Amino acid sequence: MSTTIPSQNDLASRPTAGAPPVTTPVTDPVTPVLKGRGLVKRYGSVTAMDHADFDLMPGEILAVIGDNGAGKSTMVKAVCGAVVPDEGTLELDGEAVLFRTPIEAQAHGIEIVYQNLALSPALSIADNLFLGREIRREGFLGKYLKMLDRRKMHDFARTKLSELGLTTIQNINQLVETLSGGQRQGVAVARAAAFASKFVVMDEPTAALGVKESRRVLDLIQDVRARGMPIVLISHNMPHVFELADRIHIHRLGRRLCVVDPQSVSMSDAVALMTGAMAPPPAAEAVA
Repeated sequence: MSTTIPSQNDLASRPTAGAPPVTTPVTDPVTPVLKGRGLVKRYGSVTAMDHADFDLMPGEILAVIGDNGAGKSTMVKAVCGAVVPDEGTLELDGEAVLFRTPIEAQAHGIEIVYQNLALSPALSIADNLFLGREIRREGFLGKYLKMLDRRKMHDFARTKLSELGLTTIQNINQLVETLSGGQRQGVAVARAAAFASKFVVMDEPTAALGVKESRRVLDLIQDVRARGMPIVLISHNMPHVFELADRIHIHRLGRRLCVVDPQSVSMSDAVALMTGAMAPPPAAEAVA
C-alpha cells in the first residue's frame, strides 16, 4: 500500500472546527530527513510496532501523539537506536540506515532530550554538555594522561547557552543539582542542539514544569527550529502540540493512523482520532 503524507502547502482545504481532518497526497519532492517504512517490533506475543511508517521533513516540528500503549515511544526509540526493529526500513536523507545503539544514531547527527533529561546532577553545566564526548588536551597531557581541555569545553558551553538565549544561567561551572527544573531542561535542550546535525527528538519536554518554566522551554524549542533543525516532539500536552507543531503524526495501535495539519483540525478531533472515537476519512487512511 503506497504511503502519502500531506505537506503544509497541500492542505488547502481548511475545515471548520469539529470537521474531520483532511490529508492529501504529497506533491512536494523534498526528501524527508528521516523516512521509516513498515517498522515492526515484537516483544514475545506483544506487537509494539505493527508496520509503522514515519516521515520527518526538513526544518519542521513534527509532533507525535498517541494514547498510552499506542507504540509511539517504541517507534521513536527505533529512530534513535534505542530499539532495533524486527522488520522495516529507515532512510536518513535518502540513505538506508540501521541504528543498533543510541551512540550509532548520535554519530549520524541525531540527538534526543529524554523525559528524565539524562543529566548528572553532581556535575557542572559544562561537564553535562560534554558528558560522554569530553575534549582532551592536545599533546602528551591529553593522549597519555587523559587530561581534559576544560577551557575549550567551557568556552563552547558558554557560547551555546548564549546562542539559545539561556541568560538566566550565569555560571557554567554551577552544579546541575542547583538549577531549577526549567534551567535543567534548558541544559538538556542546549546539549542536543549543540551536537545534532540531522534532527532532535524531545520526549515530553515540559512534563512536570510550571507555567513560567514551560513557556521558557517552548521558546527554546522554537529557537532551535528557527536555526533550521528539525524536531520530533512527543507530548501529551495538546495546547503545546498545537502551538509548536507544523504537522501532527497520530499513532494508534502500533502504527501511524494519519498525519494532520494543526491549522485544519481541532484539539478535540485530534484526541478523538488518537483514542479511536473518530475514524479518519478515506484520504487520511492512505497514510495508515
